[in-house]
Amino acid sequence: MEIQGLVEAIKSNHQKSEQLDIDDNWSENSSAVFDYCENHLIKMESLPAYVTLDNPGQRIPEFGILNNGRPIEDILDIVKEDIVTPGLNPASGGHLGYIPGGGIPVSALGDYIAAVSNKYSGVFYGSPGAVRTENFLIRWMCDVMGYPKTAFGNLCSGGSIANLSAIICARDAHNATGANAEKSVIYLSEQSHHCVMKGLNMAGLGVAHVRRLKMDDEHKICADSFKKQVEQDKAIGLRPFLLVASAGTTDIGIIDPLDELADICEVHDLWFHVDAAYGGFFILLDELKNRFKGIERSDSIVLDPHKGLFLPYGLGTVLVKDKTHMQNAFRFEANYMQDANEFMDETSPAAVSPELTKHFRGMRMWLPLQLHGLAPFKHCLKEKVLLTRYFYERIKEEGFEVGNYPELSVMTYRFVPEYGDVNAFNEALMNYVKDDGTVFVSSTKLNGQYMLRLAVLSFRTHLSTINTLIDKLVEGKNHLLKQA
Repeated sequence: MEIQGLVEAIKSNHQKSEQLDIDDNWSENSSAVFDYCENHLIKMESLPAYVTLDNPGQRIPEFGILNNGRPIEDILDIVKEDIVTPGLNPASGGHLGYIPGGGIPVSALGDYIAAVSNKYSGVFYGSPGAVRTENFLIRWMCDVMGYPKTAFGNLCSGGSIANLSAIICARDAHNATGANAEKSVIYLSEQSHHCVMKGLNMAGLGVAHVRRLKMDDEHKICADSFKKQVEQDKAIGLRPFLLVASAGTTDIGIIDPLDELADICEVHDLWFHVDAAYGGFFILLDELKNRFKGIERSDSIVLDPHKGLFLPYGLGTVLVKDKTHMQNAFRFEANYMQDANEFMDETSPAAVSPELTKHFRGMRMWLPLQLHGLAPFKHCLKEKVLLTRYFYERIKEEGFEVGNYPELSVMTYRFVPEYGDVNAFNEALMNYVKDDGTVFVSSTKLNGQYMLRLAVLSFRTHLSTINTLIDKLVEGKNHLLKQA
């Protein structure tokens, strides 16, 4: 094609592609989206926590993708009815199962800024402000956890990638690769999150020896048993190298004896990793700080701001006490990035994480902390602890059997009927609450027993929410007893 033909073709395509930028419909479309979101937030308190529908989201594949697009009203109808409504409402204060994600509204404004500016926060050269913002947040979290100036970390998508990153650092620091992997030993609790085992497999450590440690009556790692197991493994020529402990387990919210475990790890030169994805930010409360004693002695920590800081899903953190372990594991060079190497004022996230492409996810955390300050977050955490203790006492009064007294904001409970299968009764009770949909709870198994779980971590969960759950449980219990 001749030059003039190329120019005409370029202009033609340019004219037709301009609608991808701000056009005449931008104001109308953005207003419609903001109106929908604001209306959703205003109605949040009246929305169910769980909605059961036949074939939910069925219109989505039928909707398809047209060549020339659709009106925003038609699209928002699908968003509301087929995408947002069905299933669990994670933004609801009635979400009391699993570990609720937060979703404070201001975070959405941070994401909006990040998306509109489209800052690439992977390399300092490309976006020094974004990288400095995320690195500031990492250093702040290191300070909160009691880590030294040598520590660093990375903001990632959640606890799974954060745990994987820590495992890779531990593996490389202890040379648990190749032939050594088959002789290496990893120590876990039965309460360890399942993403840890996924991470071990992805890190090539599926061939290693994995010891599930003995737990005490509170389902915490028994330090004496751990010590003996390490000594036995060394005696038979194996290479113990990694302990994964928890600071707030998903099942029951307990904190392992971190200080005692740190002593053993130091003596035997083990990498001490603490999964604090759920519970870590409770350290901000002065009355709970002592429960985390020893976490500052760990080699790595995982925290999820989308849990303990009530932010939207998609923000986890890995912290490593010695930054060089992260650089050794993840730093690589490329010729096309040679210009960026001249600008090293700050460590680039791409040099300490698996990610190269990196959304500026730190803005969803930085903006709320700047706008609200830290005090409301602390009060919210305190409220969740108190609500869980309140539920513990009240549900006992209603004749339910309870598990451990809550250390944080997760606990287990069940009802034991005089006759019949206890597990089946409690499963039916959970389904009764779920089908009602006003609130949502989940279940787990402890020592083969079916247990109901309370997980209080939504910033919208308040005393009225817990009282509603208690009423629904009592109502469901009485309904099931009458049917028996």
